[in-house]
Amino acid sequence: MTNILHLRCSPRGAAAFSSRMAEEVVARLVQRDKAAEVVFRDLSAQPPPLIDAGFSAAILGPPGGTPPALAVSEALIQELEAADVLVIATPMHNYGVPAVLKAWVDQIVRIHRTFASTPGGKVGKLRDRPAWLVVASGGWFSGPSPAGTPAQPDFLTGYVRAVLSTIGIFDVHVLTLEGVTRGADIAEAAFVRARGVLERELPGM
Repeated sequence: MTNILHLRCSPRGAAAFSSRMAEEVVARLVQRDKAAEVVFRDLSAQPPPLIDAGFSAAILGPPGGTPPALAVSEALIQELEAADVLVIATPMHNYGVPAVLKAWVDQIVRIHRTFASTPGGKVGKLRDRPAWLVVASGGWFSGPSPAGTPAQPDFLTGYVRAVLSTIGIFDVHVLTLEGVTRGADIAEAAFVRARGVLERELPGM
């Protein structure tokens, strides 16, 4: 049985472009394993707590045990550890990740727990697994817009790849939906392109 962890990050909920495309990814995964279990977490509706002084002090303490300040972190890490596949649906906010996704990252990227610091650099302690990152943007960031407007900066996809690789997850697949606020035709074309990538990387049964 496949365990799928599905994270939603948009304040627009199920109506968000990223949410809608991610639902197609999850449906494709379930199609491949009818017994799959989906664990859904809406980070926008229930944001993870921000890092505070208690958290900072706890992670600098000796390894072992789970201080109360790390209880939420531990629960989120265990949820991720149990997942065979990770699906993240997120909008791009001001060229980067939404605050709620950054808060989740800060809870699960934890020294001694999900990565080790070594002379050769950070080494992830979690097992690798497929991760699907669905990114929706009102502008274009993978290249110029159809009108020739220069591509906007993208500090989201590289960042998410970097933090996931830090904890041991390297098998990252990215689906992009660009220009989705520029009209229904452009948005639909973005979905068609994303579905083409999905079909190539995760063929239907």
